[in-house]
Amino acid sequence: MPIGPETVVNFHYTLSDESGKELETSRGGDPATYLHGANNIIPGLESEMAGKDAGDSFTATVSPEQGYGLRDPDRVQRVPIKHLAFKGKLRPGAVVQLSTSEGMRAVTVVKAGRHTADIDTNHPLAGQTLVFDIEILETRNASAEELSHGHVHGPGGHHH
Repeated sequence: MPIGPETVVNFHYTLSDESGKELETSRGGDPATYLHGANNIIPGLESEMAGKDAGDSFTATVSPEQGYGLRDPDRVQRVPIKHLAFKGKLRPGAVVQLSTSEGMRAVTVVKAGRHTADIDTNHPLAGQTLVFDIEILETRNASAEELSHGHVHGPGGHHH
């Protein structure tokens, strides 16, 4: 069944940057699963998936605007180290967790001091053109429960 609204999609991917450097992959592990049309994946990848079917393999190039957005230089700030969760030594380039009023959030360390750290709250992939190598394994109709919750349940999906 072609991918469209209310379709559950099970797929493997390899994500690379524009230069071809691999950033992450699902291959060798569990495939990714999402509910199409529920904003569960970045917009540019979701639009590339539309109309594809199980067995299809393709490459999708996603602009920053359709991925994780452009980098905003105003999203760099100084915070007390006590608000960061990390293991080992705090180093520039490390992705750590920041305690916020909405819960923990991934941030990138720009500069680490003794008591404070300069952090970048942009998504680590903001400003980058992303290249996805996709292999669609399975498509199916979403259940009524998945539709009402706005995400997939079961293996590869959300567990309550």
